[in-house]
Amino acid sequence: MKYKYLPHTSEAKFIAYGKNIDEVFRNSALAMFNILGETTKVKPKKELNIKIKAKSYESLLYDFLDELLFLHDTKRIFVHDVKNIKIKDFELTGTVECDDLKNYELKSELKAITYNGMIIRKTKKGYEATVVVDI
Repeated sequence: MKYKYLPHTSEAKFIAYGKNIDEVFRNSALAMFNILGETTKVKPKKELNIKIKAKSYESLLYDFLDELLFLHDTKRIFVHDVKNIKIKDFELTGTVECDDLKNYELKSELKAITYNGMIIRKTKKGYEATVVVDI
């Protein structure tokens, strides 16, 4: 399982899973964009490189998801996937596979990422991240 949604009033909450920290960040991005629509149906026609640095995994995840939301809003993209994520010393690099937003009908809207309840923890199976987004 890559992620699951949890009940939350007026916002969306999910837990993303991964064998390693890179994978949990990727699955967090997919969980967030699947709130809008099915990422698997997005045709990956464009690629955007991203690079983000922070002081902790939580702040890096917040900044990463916030950057994806910023790209969604300003460049009018819909994310298909985030490939080649590499995290080292709280610096993330990766490639966003996406398409023009105009080609898709969204079932919801993302307003903001929140720190409220954001937790990243190491488990016996890898990592999990709990995230709340304002919709």
